[in-house]
Amino acid sequence: MTLSRRDLIATAAAGGTMLATNAAAQSGPQPVQGGQGAPIIGPRNPAREAEDPNTISPPSTDHGTIPNLKWSFADSHMRLEEGGWARQTTTRELPISKEMAGVNMRLKHYVVREMHWHKEAEWAFILKGSARITAVDQEGRTFADDVHAGDLWYFPGGIPHSIQGLPSADIDGVEFLLVFDDGDFSEDSTFLLTDWLAHTPRDVLAKNLGVTEDQLAPLPKKELYIFPGAPPSPTLAGDTMHGNGKVPESFSHRMTAQAPIKLKGGEVRITDTRQFPASKTISAALVDLEPGALRELHWHPNGDEWQYYIEGQGRMTVFASESKARTFDYQAGDVGYVPRAMGHYIENTGTTRLRFLEVFRAPLFQDLSLTQWLALTPHQLVQSHLKIDRALIDGLPATKQLVVR
Repeated sequence: MTLSRRDLIATAAAGGTMLATNAAAQSGPQPVQGGQGAPIIGPRNPAREAEDPNTISPPSTDHGTIPNLKWSFADSHMRLEEGGWARQTTTRELPISKEMAGVNMRLKHYVVREMHWHKEAEWAFILKGSARITAVDQEGRTFADDVHAGDLWYFPGGIPHSIQGLPSADIDGVEFLLVFDDGDFSEDSTFLLTDWLAHTPRDVLAKNLGVTEDQLAPLPKKELYIFPGAPPSPTLAGDTMHGNGKVPESFSHRMTAQAPIKLKGGEVRITDTRQFPASKTISAALVDLEPGALRELHWHPNGDEWQYYIEGQGRMTVFASESKARTFDYQAGDVGYVPRAMGHYIENTGTTRLRFLEVFRAPLFQDLSLTQWLALTPHQLVQSHLKIDRALIDGLPATKQLVVR
């Protein structure tokens, strides 16, 4: 059979397409390690695979089945409102996260997260920008503060509060992370002021407030949730209501103003009830790792660990007993989770600083260090387990390292 010029061109093009397809299939991480595995030749998602190379090609030390311990806020539904947005990570998105849930929220300047309360306690970390927060407690005592990047707030369950974005020289409003002390929390289940009033008989509401029903005609017919508000007072004092005085324990704390624990390879700031007395149910550590540095092998005896990655990239291997271990890769905007008492580490695998939060549903931050455990156990006993040179064991530091390099 004689091929026409058109047939030859088509055949060459098909061959080129096949070669290009095969090349694309070979690019990026592949499930190949030593003599095990085989390249993926079917459909692929190279962008996603590049974010999780240790899932595609896990270390040989990984073994068995461990639930997923990673979720990206990029995969969460984005609720868009006038002047802001919200997205959440709960047990619906990350089923293992039973003790805590997270919400990422953005408000432009003067935009309000309307007056509300939750059954759960609310802990927050300001990612960028500034906000004014207010609250009133059960004794009629008031609270107001302007919070900025690196600051925290904590509102106990049932305490009504509000958040309003503020303008600044270089950032329009505020973006923050919220953590709630219940993994089943839903941002949609918040008790909102306007939602409550819209579902209260108008005559009852008028009687309660001591006004006429006609005076209540402008009330919203449904929740506002996030909405543009009037500018707050130029000074904090102008928005501070006195009532029965101020709350006895401040609902805000300057986390990044704390002197860090400086270590070879990074630094750590720990905030629990010792530094932030109002935060009764949530404690946290802000960890900065230099490239190549390691948040040492450790575990937490008093609670699950909920992580939020702020910048950089890293990896974590979690040991779950029963010869089970799994490695995950993380980058900015990701959530990690480690169930209570499971051994793990976090390593900076990038070329820039890795910054992340470790958050716990516990009043105190507690961890146990593998190195310290070995150093403070009779060395002859340790050597009989590990079979390594006794001099190496004798040289282990007896103090907790937190970060190593």
